[in-house]
Formats: sequence, structure tokens, C-alpha cells
Amino acid sequence: MINNKRIVLGVSGGIAAYKACALTSKLTQQGADVKVVMTDNAQKFVSPLTFQALSRNPVYTDTFDEKDPAKIAHIDLADWADITLLAPATANIIGKVANGIADDMLSTILLATQSQVYIAPAMNVHMYAHPAVKANMKQLTSWGYHFIEPGAGYLACGYVGKGRLEEPESIITAIEEHQKQNGRLTGKKVLISAGPTKEKVDPVRFFTNRSTGKMGFALAEAASSMGAEVTLVTGPVNLSLSDDRVQRIDVVTAEEMHEAMHARFEAQDVVIKAAAVADYRPKQVYEEKMKKHDGTWQVEMERTKDILQSLAERKTDQFLVGFAAETKDPVDYGIKKLQQKDLDAIVINNVAADGAGFGGDTNIVTYVNRAHEKKNISKASKQQIARRILELILQDMKDEKK
Repeated sequence: MINNKRIVLGVSGGIAAYKACALTSKLTQQGADVKVVMTDNAQKFVSPLTFQALSRNPVYTDTFDEKDPAKIAHIDLADWADITLLAPATANIIGKVANGIADDMLSTILLATQSQVYIAPAMNVHMYAHPAVKANMKQLTSWGYHFIEPGAGYLACGYVGKGRLEEPESIITAIEEHQKQNGRLTGKKVLISAGPTKEKVDPVRFFTNRSTGKMGFALAEAASSMGAEVTLVTGPVNLSLSDDRVQRIDVVTAEEMHEAMHARFEAQDVVIKAAAVADYRPKQVYEEKMKKHDGTWQVEMERTKDILQSLAERKTDQFLVGFAAETKDPVDYGIKKLQQKDLDAIVINNVAADGAGFGGDTNIVTYVNRAHEKKNISKASKQQIARRILELILQDMKDEKK
């Protein structure tokens, strides 16, 4: 997975910069074309000449050192990379990228590149645990950056704890494993629904629910990163996609989502209905704002179309996955939904549980397939949950073909 890859290795200013020398050597030995970019502080630990000798490529240190007048160096290098690897990554460079700061060659490249970015932090144990550093890493993760966690042990500052740059062999293994996962959905078409729907009462009122669309968006971006051609049908949410390869279809009502999902269903390989669609809508919609008056106001509701059930009835070779957001006996109700709608799998969560459900950045789910095999996915970011769900779907699709 490394052979013939074009890798930009960013080295920032920490004592662990010496390990980047061995990393450069090992990447080159495995057939990668490595170009090293160093910060000013990194050069105080290791000479650029060392990396030049190990990579057999020029080393980049200055944004304004334009060797070729026909090219802008930092943009050319950012476009050249298949993979950008930041190792060691100090708290400073992580903070710069998370906040859009581009004030040297390395930070400028990191903002300009469209390649996959891997970050291997290295810093004091207390710095690594600082809320600002954690918030910056969380932000970068949500944008699709991939972190290679540091190891625990004796640090240069004398402390013992987490913060030591992972060993070069482990960094390469982590990248290779991630690269293997990335292409697993290549050639597949995936349709995902996300968010709530809004059902109009009058020009100023509507019924909706607490869904924010975060889980569905995480699934769409994870599927795209794994090589799939992804279409996302979303209700009204305040989210944007960081992956412009995902085709986004915006809808408002349950009826509009029904039409959008059915119009695209036939061509899909995998369909995941993560949206929280309204089960009921007002039977009468008022053209003028309803004025308040004495006494009660009763709104008669009627059922909306069951999107998941109707898709299941049309299913041919698609792998169809539903979501079940429950508050009582979630697994029991989820399995009942799996059976009643004849799904291939269902993702169940207790939306009342701490760290799960609507609005938050984490989730806790149980994945159950057609054979009623249960896989519990413990509390993690919705991005991590999304990738795990897709891995389980792929495994089940593989098993079906045996």
C-alpha cells in the first residue's frame, strides 16, 4: 500500500524529529517517493541535509523559496501528494491546521492539500491531555484527518505517559491498514438518508424531531472515503459536507424524502436509512397562520409513507439497512423492526443513553444482521461508528456471496 505512493512528510519542531529520519528511510525502502517539509524549529533538531540524503529529494523549508518560477511551490507540492503525513506533530502545528493558520511552508501545504492526511502527535503528556489540544484534534478528525495515536512511555521531558511519537514501523502499518480499508467500497453505489423531516401545520409552524443528521453525514463521508459513489438525501439540517464527492439532495418533508429515495434506489448496492422521518403529519395544512384562541386546539395527524418498508418491498440485490432509535428495550424493538421490514441489517441505539442519540458527537449502537448476529459498538465518535458500521455491512455482503 506504500509502494509507488507520493508522500509529503511534514516534520515539526519536537525532539521526536529524529524518529522522522528513520521513518523517511523506511518509507523510501518500501518504494514510496518521499518529499520532506520542515518547520524552522524542526531544523534545530535535525538538518535538512539528513532528510535530503535519506529521501533523495529536495527538502522544503521556506514558503518563499520558489525554485521553479513556473510553479508555486507549496501548491505544487500539495497537489503532488497522494498522502500527507505529519510526524512528529506538535501541539503547535495541530493548533495551526485546526484553526486555518498558514504561516509557513508546512502549514500552508496542510491547508492546500486534497490528499489524505495522517497525523502522528508527539508532545508532553499534559500537553496531549490539554482541552485545547483535544478540541483541535477532535475538529481535525471531524474534517477527515486521520490520527495515529502516540505511544505511552518515558518522554524526553522526564515524564512517563502518553505522548511519545509512535515507532516508524507502527506508523507505516497504521497507514497501510487505513489505505486497505479506503478502497473496500470502490465501484459500489451507496444511498444514505439523514436528518429529520419537517411537516407543515401553517406558514409559521411545523412538526419535526431532534435529529441533527450527524450520523447520516458521518456515514456518507466514511463511505466516500472508502471509495463508494455516495448519494446523501438529507432533511433540513445545519451541516455541510467536507467531502465534495458526495452528491447531496436536500428535502424537507417525509413525502419528498420518500420520492428522493425511491427515485435513486434501483441503481444502488447499499442503502442506509439513517434519517428520522416523521411517522405522522398534520391531516390539514392551513394556508394562513392559525391565531391563538380560547380553549384547546386539536391537530389531527395522518400516517406518512413508510419509506423503509416500501424500499424493502422493491429490493432486489440491494443491501438494505435501517436505524432504530429507541428509549425502551431498544434491541428487542430493533430486532422486531428488522424482521417486520425484512431488512438485511439494522443499527439500534438508545437515544436516552448518555453519549448516544441525537445532537451529540458520539454514539453507542448495536448492529444486528439478518442472521440476528449482534455486534455492540461502544461509545465513540460518530465518524468512528460510521466506519465500523460500513465494515460490518461489507462483511455481511461478503458472507452472503459465499
